Amino acid sequence: MRFATWEHGGTVRAGVVNDHGLHALPLDVTVLDLVRAGLPAALEAGTDALSAAPVPVEQARLLPPLQAPTVRDFVAFEEHVEGVVRTMVDGGGVVPEWYEAPTFYFTNPYALLGAHDDVPVPPGSQLFDFELEVAAVVGKDGASLTPEQAREHIFGYTVLNDWSARDLQRREMKVNLGPAKGKDSATTLGPWLVTADELESYRDADGFLALDLRVSVNGVEIGQDLLSNMGWPFEELVAYASRGSEVRAGDVLGSGTCGNGGCLAELWGTRGENAPPPLQPGDVVEMTVEGIGTIRNRVVPGLQLPAVRPARQRPRARKRAQ
Repeated sequence: MRFATWEHGGTVRAGVVNDHGLHALPLDVTVLDLVRAGLPAALEAGTDALSAAPVPVEQARLLPPLQAPTVRDFVAFEEHVEGVVRTMVDGGGVVPEWYEAPTFYFTNPYALLGAHDDVPVPPGSQLFDFELEVAAVVGKDGASLTPEQAREHIFGYTVLNDWSARDLQRREMKVNLGPAKGKDSATTLGPWLVTADELESYRDADGFLALDLRVSVNGVEIGQDLLSNMGWPFEELVAYASRGSEVRAGDVLGSGTCGNGGCLAELWGTRGENAPPPLQPGDVVEMTVEGIGTIRNRVVPGLQLPAVRPARQRPRARKRAQ
């Protein structure tokens, strides 16, 4: 089943998507409520919602499928790392530590955008980029889960575009604390949340979901990969996120960017030049994931803000001046 959140006629509703359109749940029910209620209860509520008169999808503004309490983003594709490391940091190749365990960072849950929303260029950025990903949504609270347990904790999947200001990110990564402002401005989720049972037929012999992933800019295909090229399947990512900690229903976990053109920075690193060029206002980025759907966002001008003031040269006084 596919669950969505949308705005129509000035009202935000949540409900079910099918070939006839958007079928609303009761006004006070959100997709996050359904996720927290568990998959059996969500499917029952979704079935009941199908009796509601549908709103055509093209007449509504699709919002992020749910308001995620947290968003973790992994870096689970080796090919992506191979290309990006050449353009983001000095040197090349994948560091041995990448193979030892999954790596993720927490990104901004307040910056989530819908499937067709405009995306402003972050202030001060000249190297704006997309990142083609799939995200899993946790359906049950859990701590220190095994991968086998974690599979039962995945409610469903959605498409994720981790928009990236590469010039801001490049500076930040040299401080060795991970990305921050370079990833802070926007993350697209959508077009809806597909329950995990809908995608089981794509699971391969190694336990990975072999979904086709594609991204284009202005109608020209830039990248294509299979989700099954991840270094770890999603249940291992969920298990790792919960290791010595916990995950909760509604948490979003991104796969990280796929390879073979899943972002521009990978291609820049591989080719040794910024080709294709960074995203500019007016560019339209479209991503399609087999079994889930398509998101399509237009890049628009962002805020023009004053330059950030650099740190002053710090004194080393240990006592206050008299």
